[in-house]
Amino acid sequence: MNQKKLAAWLKGIIIGIGLCGLIVYFAIIPDIGKSMHASWPEFAGWHWPWMIFLWCTAVPCFASLAPGWMIAVNIGRDRSFSQANARLLKRIAWLAAGDTAFFFLGNVVLFFLGMNHPGIFLISLLICFVGTSVTVAAACLSHLVYKAADLQEQSDLTI
Repeated sequence: MNQKKLAAWLKGIIIGIGLCGLIVYFAIIPDIGKSMHASWPEFAGWHWPWMIFLWCTAVPCFASLAPGWMIAVNIGRDRSFSQANARLLKRIAWLAAGDTAFFFLGNVVLFFLGMNHPGIFLISLLICFVGTSVTVAAACLSHLVYKAADLQEQSDLTI
């Protein structure tokens, strides 16, 4: 697979992830909230604080799509291993870390305010684990791309 084809695939995947995120955050999650109103009316007061909290967690997720798009553009220009891509991956790692920390702290605050069920809190720990895994993976990729770019630069100077 050549670079342009790979870049096109990555851009398509990024668009798909963005569309899936829009569907999850603005269709599925509000629908689940509305069904919870019908099933458990005593939790109806929790709906809007949770919706605002979850929408705030969407911001870093969607913000990380822009650096991902720029990485795909650089790959299409045959600059896969560049300092720019390493910085973009590092930015994605920081966004994931910040979102994970915000999600965890928000769950703790909502738990202590009495707006979080212990079962939901435990499930949120799994989501925090996934966010931490994305953070570590992006940071490792950033480091490896940085090292590869450095080696490529040294190799270009030698030849």
